[in-house]
Amino acid sequence: MDDSGGEEGTGKGSRALAYGVHVLTALGAALGLLALQAVFTDDLSQAFAWLGVALVVDAVDGPLARRFSVKQRARRYDGAQLDLVVDFVTYVFVPAAMLLRPEVLAQPYGLIAGLVVTLASALYFADTGMKTDDWWFRGFPAVWNIVVFYIIAFAPPAWLALAVILVATVLMFVPVVFVHPVRVRRWRGLTMAMLGLWVIAAGATLWQGMAPDAWSKAGLALAACYFVGLGLIRARAPHG
Repeated sequence: MDDSGGEEGTGKGSRALAYGVHVLTALGAALGLLALQAVFTDDLSQAFAWLGVALVVDAVDGPLARRFSVKQRARRYDGAQLDLVVDFVTYVFVPAAMLLRPEVLAQPYGLIAGLVVTLASALYFADTGMKTDDWWFRGFPAVWNIVVFYIIAFAPPAWLALAVILVATVLMFVPVVFVHPVRVRRWRGLTMAMLGLWVIAAGATLWQGMAPDAWSKAGLALAACYFVGLGLIRARAPHG
């Protein structure tokens, strides 16, 4: 029996799986379009549900890409560039569109915020020093889907929401760090536990139609304090 045929078949199967990971990553853009459609139809809960699915895709495609050696087996497409394109849609463009809705941010605050978010994020996504050697983000990582989620859930005054957006924009370009929950190894156990708390609180918020109860707000606030504070702790602690 000729073993070469079996090896060739395995190679073809591996390449198919590798290209399948690219398709999975690209699926995030389609999910972003579904979220945008929900924004147009005044269903922000559904929009965030689609963005939540996109977050799950974004979380799993990286480990799958490493598992199936996508860089070696599916070299026609650049996975890193594809990921940035999709992330810009789901992390930036759709949330910026949400800011145009009067129930999210009164005008002209919403338009100003949306313009600032898209302009600054386009520059940030092209930053070749976006991540440190140990996979922390340099500057606020343009997760505007999360910021807008908090703005809608907590419903602050328009001026305060705009101030938060402007501060976060400035933080994109200053020497501070933010944790990558999946890639950073340091404090990973606690980080994943806090991420789990956030998922539960965010899910409850969606279930409650983006009008969370006190417990859900407490969970969201605690998770936000942890993820923001972790960067400050890392800046003071020795790296390694």
